Amino acid sequence: MTPQDTAAGGPPAEDPDGLADALALQAPPPRGHDAENRTEHPSEHHGGRHGGHHGKDRERHRATPWPEARETARKAGAALRPEPRRVPLADAIGRVLAEPLAALTDLPSFDSSAMDGWAVAGPGPWRIAEEAAVLAGHAPSATLADGTAVRIATGARVPSGATAVIRSEHARTDAGGRLHAERAVVPGQDIRPRAQECRTGEPLLPAGTPVTPVVLGLAAAAGYDDLLVLPRPRVEVLILGDELLTEGLPHEGLIRDALGPMLGPWLQALGVDVLATRRVGDDADALHAAVTASAADLVITTGGTAAGPVDHVHPVLAKADADLLVDGVKVRPGHPMLLARLGPGRHLVGLPGNPLAAVSGLLTLAEPLLRALAGRPAAEPYRAAVRDEVHGHPYDTRLVPVVHRGDRAVPLHYNGPAMLRGIAAADGMAVVPPGGARPGDTLDILDLPWSAPAAQSVTAAAAQGACFT
Repeated sequence: MTPQDTAAGGPPAEDPDGLADALALQAPPPRGHDAENRTEHPSEHHGGRHGGHHGKDRERHRATPWPEARETARKAGAALRPEPRRVPLADAIGRVLAEPLAALTDLPSFDSSAMDGWAVAGPGPWRIAEEAAVLAGHAPSATLADGTAVRIATGARVPSGATAVIRSEHARTDAGGRLHAERAVVPGQDIRPRAQECRTGEPLLPAGTPVTPVVLGLAAAAGYDDLLVLPRPRVEVLILGDELLTEGLPHEGLIRDALGPMLGPWLQALGVDVLATRRVGDDADALHAAVTASAADLVITTGGTAAGPVDHVHPVLAKADADLLVDGVKVRPGHPMLLARLGPGRHLVGLPGNPLAAVSGLLTLAEPLLRALAGRPAAEPYRAAVRDEVHGHPYDTRLVPVVHRGDRAVPLHYNGPAMLRGIAAADGMAVVPPGGARPGDTLDILDLPWSAPAAQSVTAAAAQGACFT
């Protein structure tokens, strides 16, 4: 086992919560193999595509602090907000509202029955008007006179003059064909009054709301046939390297590509259109052609961001007259990541080739840029206390996979730059400041695109007297 393949969390803590049972094989190797307790990450500084040993002091000097890098990426996306488009409801799913959603009608648009039963007027007992039953989708034919009852279906328009609806199970008829209520009748009961939910023109949702299936339903109910939305960002993924296999077992120096299967679905979970995931060999001309010919708003590359013999990303960007906005970030894993402006409306995020380092690049640069470009509000930050000690880098921020246990975040082992074993079981990534964190310290937690309920559970656990109905 090489140093870059070891875990970084130190020896396992005692596990009174049964975490070890839940994540059975998360225990780290012996302490002597703990690579990230050293000053640097060997996997990010050896030669080749994952890092460069040359000019480490220079790279550290020019690297952007982690919070500043995320803000730079956000601003880059916000500056390129595309023109909104009006699309039919069926095409709006997954996009973001470009304007507030206001009701085009009262909801409900008329007084309607909340139950199957009887519409009645005045006090009972009531004479039943058999010929005047009211069904959903049909307007009542006449005003309901006092002392009269008529059959009514759920959702049907309540006749003029009706004072209440009695549920079928709460009424009976006598031998003379008159209707009696078996419990007290309150005026207005089981009638949904017009505009109970909203009035015409009332704002329902703000601009920036992602269009979910429920939003589509609300828009249809409120009278919309189409919506003004922002288009989804277009992304192309370029997987770099001659050493990558797309199937089978590693052999003869070849390794399986872990990022190709992962990045597309990850990006789609952020609400973008992935135009393609393509593989490009260690060929500078082929990479230049792929980058400059791409129709995507954002090109994402993997590997090749350092200064090794086949690290072509920097030379290709220079040849393309790109503007480097971020060239290295003070974060572990993933510090060789970069962000470049390729031209009007187009950017490139260069991810390191190691899998967890690439995830760090997604969270640091790609996600803030894409959220801003799509008009999606940034995920609400939340904080949680860590249960165990987390080793830190002397100078840089660390991102460490964690799971939530009660109101504590538990750091996972196997969190080295080349590893996905820890994050595969994670609820989020803890932001660890330089120097690390002690048990009980409160840290920011970054959600993974599929783990928002975990954040909500932490917030709920911390709330006092919350009530959900």
